[in-house]
Amino acid sequence: MGVFMMRDELSFIIGGPQGAGIETSATILTYALAYCGIGVISDREYFSNIKGRHSYVHFEISSKTIPQYFTYPVQILASLDHETIFTHYEDLEDGGVLIYDVDVNERSLQNTLSMEEALRNNLSRRFREIGLDGSVKSVVEYLSRERNVNIIPISFSNTIKDIVEKTTLPASQLARYVSSIIIGAIASVLALPLDSIKFALEKRFADKPELVANNELIINTVYEFVKNIGGRVFSLSPPIHEHRELIVVSGNDVIAMAKIVAGLRYQSYYPITPAADESFTLESYERIEIDGHEYGSIIVFQTEDEISAINSAIGAALTGVRSSTSTSGPGFSLMVEGLGWAGMNETPIVITYYQRGGPSTGLPTRGGQSDLLFSLYASHGEFSRIIIASGDHLEAFYDTIEAFNLAERYQLPVIHLVDKFLANSIVSMPLPNFSEIEIERGKLVKDSIDGYKRFNLSHPISPRAPIGSKNISWYTGDEHDEFGHICEDPENREKMYRKRMEKLKIADEEIPQEKRLTYFGLEDADLLLVGWGFTKGVAVEAARRLTREGLRTAYLNIKMFSPFPSKLAKKILNKFDDEKIVAVEHNYSAQASKIIQLNTGIAITRKILKYTGRPIHLNELIDGVKKIVGGLREVVLVHGP
Repeated sequence: MGVFMMRDELSFIIGGPQGAGIETSATILTYALAYCGIGVISDREYFSNIKGRHSYVHFEISSKTIPQYFTYPVQILASLDHETIFTHYEDLEDGGVLIYDVDVNERSLQNTLSMEEALRNNLSRRFREIGLDGSVKSVVEYLSRERNVNIIPISFSNTIKDIVEKTTLPASQLARYVSSIIIGAIASVLALPLDSIKFALEKRFADKPELVANNELIINTVYEFVKNIGGRVFSLSPPIHEHRELIVVSGNDVIAMAKIVAGLRYQSYYPITPAADESFTLESYERIEIDGHEYGSIIVFQTEDEISAINSAIGAALTGVRSSTSTSGPGFSLMVEGLGWAGMNETPIVITYYQRGGPSTGLPTRGGQSDLLFSLYASHGEFSRIIIASGDHLEAFYDTIEAFNLAERYQLPVIHLVDKFLANSIVSMPLPNFSEIEIERGKLVKDSIDGYKRFNLSHPISPRAPIGSKNISWYTGDEHDEFGHICEDPENREKMYRKRMEKLKIADEEIPQEKRLTYFGLEDADLLLVGWGFTKGVAVEAARRLTREGLRTAYLNIKMFSPFPSKLAKKILNKFDDEKIVAVEHNYSAQASKIIQLNTGIAITRKILKYTGRPIHLNELIDGVKKIVGGLREVVLVHGP
């Protein structure tokens, strides 16, 4: 050790058993890095259990930008247990850093019963190939000898015992602070200033000074220990961020914040991964008070199931308030009948749809993009709906507000598609530009209108009077006349049907196509990647790096699938030969490319796909693009434990 490397960016993994404080450690490090002006994004990967199974947080950090992607290999692996070493040892870069607990040296792979059998068998086979006996000690020695990895051995138990003498807390309580050992070690390896850690602790444990003091004691002790053994291996170059202020948020958090800014007054939900965290955030801001003045309140209602969730959100919307519900695949499946009712009654609701791995329960805590076609065609019959997809945290903020504006402007359901990768990743991002935000309520009326007809046929978008106002409205799930009374007359049916469907035609004419897709890269690029959602960040960066290597690559990001920006998409796609267009998606059938073909007639036959529930990583995407250029028509990515 002792080699000191200055870098603009690097990546690292913190791993350990679920419930061991990994998420708290990640939050504290993110605050500390953001305090130093370092751009951060981290992805939390975990099993669908409460405690015990392996989980990890993958960080990408940069002093030059705010990363929107993840890559392998990592430069630092910080392990809270032996399973993390077994699981991730091959993910560590040659010459990187391993931080681990020497107390687990004798633990063996075969006795790691918390690990899935398939992974354990694969690792056993790999260990035999490279001559390891399956113990942690053999893996650590291999990394040091064959991969030139810098080993930072720390006895977690001795560290805790030493600190017992410096605090009044009993050892049983200090065991809860083990994750702080990892924070101190990583902070020392990266040469982070200790005042940044203190800031992060005070941010995380506000109003709990005893927690700040105890954590700080452990972190500072380990920080000095690692420094003294020559473990300060990396240092980030001075940051050159253009942003003076950064906020640290998850995707769930930023969407909840945007809903508050948008004027949300009612949110319903049934707890489901990964959507529930959004509602939990909203629950902490049910009363909106600034400088002693209350600006309003939000009702956040946990219902008995998703059927009740969407129906209660519809009921709230009929009273004239901005209303939404949040869910993921299994929950949305139950909401479909309510979605059809909202379509029939031209009800402006927002459904925030967090995609995860399916079908059925599928991969409850893993990501995917396999619900695009479902969201576009869910429910029987035909009716207009708008589908928005967000590619990053800042985009999700603005898209959330736009979803409410569009729902009320066109009086229809808006489905806001995000995925688990965005929901559970934490990022340091600039504050949104609030001067760019507009709130549009559409044809919401409160004054009395003579002969008021809720479904007036004079225009596809009728004046909308809230229930309880001076204007009386009737609502039914059946076909109805202009007043809302049930009516099965064929002439009335044709007019009402057309009225509902033509909303989308009007939306297509009014919403700028440039807002519905974005193009990144050289105008005269030779290769075009096409994707949506969380693939945006990794695809944009892959295109940039491939261009730098000589393969001029661009990325087309689809932001709205209904109404689809057909004219502009076709114009861009026609600039490229068929074999130079590549779909990049988190599903098996490249669903976005099917929608593109339906709306433009252009078939995308080259595909890079990943459906393991883990995000597409930068290194594997770049490698996949090169394989496509080399002649393959389809590449399936699988990296990630």
